[in-house]
Amino acid sequence: MTPLVGIVLVSHSAEIALGVQSLVEQLSSGRVVVATAGGTDDGGLGTSYSRILSAVRTADAGAGVLVLPDLGSSVLTARLVLDDHPDTHAVLADSPFLEGAVAATLAAASGADLSAVVKEAEEARHINKF
Repeated sequence: MTPLVGIVLVSHSAEIALGVQSLVEQLSSGRVVVATAGGTDDGGLGTSYSRILSAVRTADAGAGVLVLPDLGSSVLTARLVLDDHPDTHAVLADSPFLEGAVAATLAAASGADLSAVVKEAEEARHINKF
């Protein structure tokens, strides 16, 4: 079986990351590896370099990893992780967190390559709700 693009959800809140993970895993019938890096190492609100790095490694099935941060320091910390580990085949997406996660996971589940998954996530910002 061809490996699929993995997804990493980086949020200031472990609960938010786990909730979005639950949703998108159900939408993809569990075909896509979706890892979370929510909160700090001590369980508080914030971001964690080590959690992001671990999640990227977990999500990497060989087709690349899309990293979706929620806001602020999650973007900065995720950038730092990717800059410090250029050997990882991971891309940071500038997309809305929930909508981007849904679009990216569905694209990954269909077998899209990393560039197409990134594009779907980033284009999610243009989806009208009504």
